[in-house]
Amino acid sequence: MFVRILAALPFIGILAGVPFVNRVEPLVFGMPFVLAWIVAWVILSSVIMTVVYRLDPANRAPAADSEEARR
Repeated sequence: MFVRILAALPFIGILAGVPFVNRVEPLVFGMPFVLAWIVAWVILSSVIMTVVYRLDPANRAPAADSEEARR
């Protein structure tokens, strides 16, 4: 359940957050604030999806199975 909520954060951050940060000022690294918000969420999405992948029980294989797959 927690993994699904965590996976929804990028969607919420980009789509639901943009109307609240839709302004030009302040400039962040020379970009309007709304563009910096979107870029930050794209980067955060990668980090969050990495965490989701690591926490997902379907991606945890026993050590014996992974050794057989290597052969």
